[in-house]
Amino acid sequence: MYELEDMDTQKQQAQKWYYKTSVLVIAFLCVGPLALPLAWLNPTYTKLNKIVITLIMLVVAYFLWNICEDSLRAIGDYYKMFKELNY
Repeated sequence: MYELEDMDTQKQQAQKWYYKTSVLVIAFLCVGPLALPLAWLNPTYTKLNKIVITLIMLVVAYFLWNICEDSLRAIGDYYKMFKELNY
């Protein structure tokens, strides 16, 4: 019984910091899809997990890109309206 607990503890201690899920989430929030290699090089994730993570990251990045693009377009329109009011 104690051997199994010791093995689990050793596995957790042996896991490198860049293989932790929290690091993957923080990296995705900071650099977006550029964090995908962290998921694909992680030996603890199965191939299915890696594919699901990739799809989720790409879908979220796509929607965030569209939101950013719409926001910039709206800001540009407001800038044009403001310019017309000043002349």
